[in-house]
Amino acid sequence: MRSAISDPRLIRLAHAYEVLRPDNLATLLALYGEHALFKDPFNEVHGRAPIERVFAHMFEQLDQPRFAVHQGVAQGNDAFLLWELRFQRQSGRPMTICGTSYLQFDAEGLVAVHRDFWDPLDEIFTKLPVLGAATRWVQRRLSSAAAA
Repeated sequence: MRSAISDPRLIRLAHAYEVLRPDNLATLLALYGEHALFKDPFNEVHGRAPIERVFAHMFEQLDQPRFAVHQGVAQGNDAFLLWELRFQRQSGRPMTICGTSYLQFDAEGLVAVHRDFWDPLDEIFTKLPVLGAATRWVQRRLSSAAAA
């Protein structure tokens, strides 16, 4: 459920993400500048074609990925979106990644910079069967509560 987003650039972008499928990826890419930067915890690419490869890879690796955009705010050419990515794990169990995107628009209103912020350790690795137990153990050892 999305709260009111008033900036037309963010409205278009949020909608493109919420209806994103492999067959309409071009609609999303049209909202990005030709040399846009896209960076997330696993990728840093420049340009529409490399950005397209990032999303094509997402569709290859994840079962039924769907974005839900919850909030967005813009001030001038800088903006933020708060979102969730939902998909099915190989086991069939649902999984959700929560994140925030910093966006910078160019003079034509296209995305020039897209930087995703989310914690892969918490959002992915702690939820995996074998790796999760080791990851959670390390988190407990590094937690300030462990020092108390």
